Amino acid sequence: MSYSVGKVAGVAGVTVRTLHHYDEIGLLVPSERSHAGHRLYGDADLDRLQQILFYRELGFPLEEVAALLDDPDADPREHLRRQHELLRSRIEKLQKMAAAVEHAMEARKMGINLTPEEKFEVFGDNDPDQYAEETQQRWGDTDAYRESQRRTASYTKEDWLRIKEEGEEWSRRFTEQMDSGEGPESEAAMDLAEEHRQQISRNFYECPYEMHTCLGEMYVADERFTAYYEAIKPGMAEYLRDAILANGARRV
Repeated sequence: MSYSVGKVAGVAGVTVRTLHHYDEIGLLVPSERSHAGHRLYGDADLDRLQQILFYRELGFPLEEVAALLDDPDADPREHLRRQHELLRSRIEKLQKMAAAVEHAMEARKMGINLTPEEKFEVFGDNDPDQYAEETQQRWGDTDAYRESQRRTASYTKEDWLRIKEEGEEWSRRFTEQMDSGEGPESEAAMDLAEEHRQQISRNFYECPYEMHTCLGEMYVADERFTAYYEAIKPGMAEYLRDAILANGARRV
């Protein structure tokens, strides 16, 4: 049987112009012509078109497609093996791309949903996304991280402003506690450490005493956390760490 150029174009999902171009460059020359000179394609032509479209889908330039199909040493089985290998490679690449897109979608869905202007209003110069990648790498597999991401995904600017005000009020009272001259093992200092733990549990993730103790140690061990608390009041990082340890021991 033979098929008109329009019929082949419709079946193959290409334009008539594309088939004309393939004919002009010798990539797919129809095996017949009608009495009026119109192109007619046979079954072998359709098989070759299928091969062409396959390689084009994988990004091969037309010159390479022609070289592959016109290789005198290649047999149909070799074409099938090559196509199978290319398909497997393409599938693997697409799966990785899909996973990357899904990860990006999840990150957007679970991230801080604020405009740049709102982020500046809430956080000032402290960009909340600055250490997002490091945080995900260090704690991304933990329940606490996933819970925090789920909660913060739904927070509005007003929620973040409320959390900011809570933190500032706590910092003011904790600074006063340090100025009182009482040590971090005092009842008042431990009560403020407990408030600190409860704020984390209320706003971000469930923070048991053991985890809170680990956070306290990190405030001193990680210079970035230390700098944050020291900017509020010199000595705060170590004082808070000791108050958290004392509060944990008290609760135990």
